[in-house]
Amino acid sequence: MKTLVLTVTALAIATGALAADTKSVLGRYGQTVESTKIYKAPNSQSRAYYTAKAFEYICVNWYSNPKWLKVLMSNGTQGYVPSAKVAVLPYEVTVSRTSNTRSKGLPLASTTSRGAVAQWSLNFIGTPYKWGGNDIQNGIDCSAFVQKLYGEIGLKLPRTASEQAMVGQPIERLEDLQKGDRLYFWENRRWKIGHTGIYLGNGYFVHSSSGKKGVSTDFLSERWRKILVAARR
Repeated sequence: MKTLVLTVTALAIATGALAADTKSVLGRYGQTVESTKIYKAPNSQSRAYYTAKAFEYICVNWYSNPKWLKVLMSNGTQGYVPSAKVAVLPYEVTVSRTSNTRSKGLPLASTTSRGAVAQWSLNFIGTPYKWGGNDIQNGIDCSAFVQKLYGEIGLKLPRTASEQAMVGQPIERLEDLQKGDRLYFWENRRWKIGHTGIYLGNGYFVHSSSGKKGVSTDFLSERWRKILVAARR
């Protein structure tokens, strides 16, 4: 049987990550920055378990050799990937010890932490993008994604990105961004703010992207910074 890497998307769907109060930590969220092989041992001459595509999500752990990361495979074994090929996100991958299904709700109502919103948002990576969609499990657009998550901590936001960008405390400098802050981007085609996402920390944000066909993470690169026109807390 082919051994596959345990991707974060598959992990969330199969095990209900973050769905209960009692959780086990499996590792950290990682995203490959380019196509790379997952090896049986921390040696590029060893057998390759799997070839991960660029920007694929994996579950990683630190290894004693800083040039390598451990990768959790779907059969429970450990693989190894060159650390230079992976961006490690500042969030733990957790699974419920009691539930085997993905949560249909958003158990965030007991907290007002925007940081909790940022972490919980990663549980929906892979949800399809749908223009005008409002279903966080089956199809959602960028502004509804942000609105839905913030609503779970009791913060009601308007429906569209341009309206949301007018609500909350403005963040004037990139270095002042915190986990859970909302980012708003200009869209030249409509000549208005037309896209939004949630800041994750370390330069990354999560959004429902039409270009990537669903909820995914991106680095706040120069391309994104050029069209970033507002940030709110």
